[in-house]
Amino acid sequence: MAAKEEANQPKLVPHLVVDDAAAALDFYAKAFGAEEMVRMPGPGGKLIHACMQINDAMVFLNDDFPEFNDGKSSTPTALGGSSVTIHLHGPDVEGRFQRAVDAGATVVNPLEDQFWGDRYGVLRDPFGHLWSLAETVREVDMNEVLAQMASGS
Repeated sequence: MAAKEEANQPKLVPHLVVDDAAAALDFYAKAFGAEEMVRMPGPGGKLIHACMQINDAMVFLNDDFPEFNDGKSSTPTALGGSSVTIHLHGPDVEGRFQRAVDAGATVVNPLEDQFWGDRYGVLRDPFGHLWSLAETVREVDMNEVLAQMASGS
């Protein structure tokens, strides 16, 4: 049977590894309005795959399975942090930021107006992943942005 044409459309999908994927799905729904699309339990109740949609983008996640990763955990907590930040851009950044904090996210950088024109802040979710949230609040000419960067302001 041939795959549906849309199944093979090019896309980039972040794939998060967490401890307690079921709890993570609940958190992401409360914090970011994620809509769960798929939940595939595996042996012992751990989730081998899940898919959710946030801001019309898919995000995959699963429980940590060190046995399939050379015996090493690959959660941000086990690795001592995350080198990736997932960015959510859109209106009502104040409300979206507070919703995530109320759901259990920790503020890394509070929301502030930035020289590049966005109101921007960073959160860490309870599973160790970083999320930046932003809303464009003013249009800024790229020459102004470059001048601000060059001056160190």
